[in-house]
Amino acid sequence: METIDYAQARRMVADALARAAGEYGRPICAAACDAQGFLLAFARADGAPVRSIALSQGKAYSAARMGVGTDAFLARLHRENIPASYFCDPALTALPGGAVVKNAAGRLLGAVGISGLAPEEDQAIADLLAASLDTH
Repeated sequence: METIDYAQARRMVADALARAAGEYGRPICAAACDAQGFLLAFARADGAPVRSIALSQGKAYSAARMGVGTDAFLARLHRENIPASYFCDPALTALPGGAVVKNAAGRLLGAVGISGLAPEEDQAIADLLAASLDTH
């Protein structure tokens, strides 16, 4: 498998909205992209903040392009005391809520981005989805 496919991306997005509603009682936006960061699936739950549309997509893109979760990217920026702009990609964000999807060998297959909850809650859902996707 080179990248996640459309069906997997749709399942992750649907699972994200269901988890947010069930565990947090709040609407979110969820995005899934392929290994290059290109959007495959997106959904905005009824009542989710409009700003979360771009944020969820940016988090998925950033995780895929950087090869790590956006929480890890944020930690790197703080640790190295550098701004995200140093990476010459204005679409990158280090807001927590993006997670990479990898296969059993550790190869990057895509990413998921969540927005609409507190940053640590967005990240928890993204991490759970990325870890639970069957990539075999």
